[in-house]
Amino acid sequence: MPSYFTPELFRFLVRLKRNNDRDWFLAHRADYETHLLKPAIQFITDFASPLYDISPYLVADPRMTRGSLVRIYRDTRFSSDKRPYKSHLAMKFSHRGKDVHSPGFYLHIEPGGCFAASGLWHPEPPTLLKVRNAIVERCDQWRPIRKLLNWDDATKLCRPPRGFPCDHEFVDDLKLRDLGTAIEFTDTQVCTSKFMTTFSTACKKMSPLAKFLSGALGLPF
Repeated sequence: MPSYFTPELFRFLVRLKRNNDRDWFLAHRADYETHLLKPAIQFITDFASPLYDISPYLVADPRMTRGSLVRIYRDTRFSSDKRPYKSHLAMKFSHRGKDVHSPGFYLHIEPGGCFAASGLWHPEPPTLLKVRNAIVERCDQWRPIRKLLNWDDATKLCRPPRGFPCDHEFVDDLKLRDLGTAIEFTDTQVCTSKFMTTFSTACKKMSPLAKFLSGALGLPF
């Protein structure tokens, strides 16, 4: 079975990072479509079956817009950083109608920084409250799942959130504002013919957390 991605993907992203402007991108759009866009769409299409085995409620949507592929274009409207393009390739596999921040799976491909992830990043306060309540109400379920948490850059409150006990068994988890897990890949792994299996296996390992968070938010898994 051929690989989906090749070293040309990483070479393109390195060059894009050095030449992050519209003129350069348009001049090299054919390379983008050949080495990133088309392989990513095929990967998403083929991941639908392994994803269904993990959860029939998550979606691998191969549409090039509003699907699982995350746009390479940056939203610069409210940012001081006006670079127009992201220097990575990303895909999200969420509940239908939910965005990249829902508790599904995420694939990030970047030179020297490839990983799969699952969890909630910067959720809105009502969403975070539901998760905290679920942790308190379903301690026995949460106890083994919390071992998956490994986001080093997750933000955290200095004190327990209002309304939650200071001496709770999982008080440190209740302080978290981001909850998630990630599994890293090498660039070489991404370019092998076994990467679909590698990524699927990573998602299975992370699925207990995705399932718990989904349940906390009233989403099926």
